[in-house]
Amino acid sequence: MENRFTSKFRSFGQYGIFLAFVIICIVLTFSTSKFFTVSNLMNIGTQVSINALLAFGVTFVIITGGIDLSLGSMVAVTGVVAATFAHPDTYPVIVPLFVGLAAGVGLGAFNGLVITKSKVPPFIVTLGTMTIGRGLALILSKGRPISNLSDSFNFIGGGNIFGIPFPIIILILAFIICSLLLNKTILGRYMYAVGGNEQAARASGIRVNRVKMWVYTLCGLLSALGGILLTSRITTGQPNAGAGFELDAIAAAIIGGTSTSGGTGTMTGTLIGALLIGVISNSLDLLNVTSYYQQVVMGAIIIGAVVLDSMGKDKN
Repeated sequence: MENRFTSKFRSFGQYGIFLAFVIICIVLTFSTSKFFTVSNLMNIGTQVSINALLAFGVTFVIITGGIDLSLGSMVAVTGVVAATFAHPDTYPVIVPLFVGLAAGVGLGAFNGLVITKSKVPPFIVTLGTMTIGRGLALILSKGRPISNLSDSFNFIGGGNIFGIPFPIIILILAFIICSLLLNKTILGRYMYAVGGNEQAARASGIRVNRVKMWVYTLCGLLSALGGILLTSRITTGQPNAGAGFELDAIAAAIIGGTSTSGGTGTMTGTLIGALLIGVISNSLDLLNVTSYYQQVVMGAIIIGAVVLDSMGKDKN
């Protein structure tokens, strides 16, 4: 009887969020005529794209048993760095893209290096990096927004191809690449092994520190991509951008089934988690519900997801 319950519980944990997402979409379709329209769906996809990119990165980290609280600060720093080189008639668009992504890679690698060499918990290290990053963004921008960005740079976050917003195209490509990396490469298998049992992974010959360096660097890269998208979309490099983004990204990963204790998670689940957050936010706006309720709803969903994850482990 217990095995049957456990089996059903696992099935719910795997498919419950997707079913909840579908049911919410169906209910909203009948609740307001504005929800299931092409323009609104494109708007949701565009809004979700930045959070989903950050969530993909932090999914890698959480699967290995870590955490990264510096995502929002990295969005600000990389956005400011990219904006500095994105003025018209200065550099081609590839330059701000490269320096922005390089800044994210550097910050992510810094997190991984300190965590692996000092053995300080990731929570503390990334909390410190969060503060450092916010300060760097203010220093580089002199505390002021960086405006007057080139049209080619602004296209990244505001343009479209064949009617599809460019951020959605980037999101789809990032999802495919991250899914392949996690499911079809040796590095992906090592991530699961490290998160499932770090000591066993180390004993089996896996270079645990190298795997952690990779995941934090990848997280920094995806955060930088999100920062560039945001900067391009709002057409300014804001040193205060990205505040609280790390919480939404972690929430998307956890809601999507990524275990807080490591060893479990999928990019598909994370994408559904990000979409669920985006749909809830959008639906509250369409139904003229005050935004304050969104925080209550999201907090309840996060707690529920963590409780289900904990109960599933207890049953095992």
